[in-house]
Amino acid sequence: MTTVLVTGASSGMGKATAEKLLEDGYTVYAVARRVELMRDLEERGATVVGVDVTNDDELVKLVESIDGGVDVLVNNAGFGLYGAVEDTSIDDARYQFEVNVFAMARLTQLVLPGMRARKNGRIVNLSSMGGKVYTPLGAWYHASKHAVEGWSDCLRIEVKPFGIDVVVIEPGIVATEFGSVLAGPVMERSGQGAYADLAGRIAAASAGGSGATSPAKLADVIVKAIGAPRPRTRYVAGQYARPLLFVRKWFGDRVYDRVLMSRV
Repeated sequence: MTTVLVTGASSGMGKATAEKLLEDGYTVYAVARRVELMRDLEERGATVVGVDVTNDDELVKLVESIDGGVDVLVNNAGFGLYGAVEDTSIDDARYQFEVNVFAMARLTQLVLPGMRARKNGRIVNLSSMGGKVYTPLGAWYHASKHAVEGWSDCLRIEVKPFGIDVVVIEPGIVATEFGSVLAGPVMERSGQGAYADLAGRIAAASAGGSGATSPAKLADVIVKAIGAPRPRTRYVAGQYARPLLFVRKWFGDRVYDRVLMSRV
């Protein structure tokens, strides 16, 4: 039976993915800091583990505890740090990369030896349309997701000879905690001073969330990528993802800028 490790499984896409995997008969390890929010997954058969993905000792212990090793790793844990570059501390920026990039990279390092030994495995990295495009006041978040894109491309080439696939998921706007979590911090960082007007507009736009894609629909895409005999290297899904990627690719940065700022 295929064993799947899902990080960030206490809410949103991670939790919806764990639920779908359980329905489909996979062995699921659901990982997040907020264990109390995963008790329903435990009742349905998942093994839930409280882990801070930035803590190396906890990651090592987690991987060592999984009998038979990890067949599929879903690197979903992450968050969005928003605020003007000028207003965001470098310590906060470092933490953005610790969670969105380095934690993902370290956990991948830990599961790769077992995958190579079995000559089989799949690593699914949750990026974002934000790994290809950008939004105001999101410099550090977008930088981290651009890093996920490039890192995943290099990893895919490195591990292909060992029978391991690397897949990138690029969601658009999803109905998760992202918007509500974003609004408060962006106003704390940039709600006063030179960027206050833009910060207020971004906070208001993020709090709306109208028409956002449900986490369950994104979970279907992730599970499809896990089960595909020959998965695509990238899957794009969710509100605004394809249109914004299309505009930037074919019309250039200046047109994209105008389209983007017309929305906030």
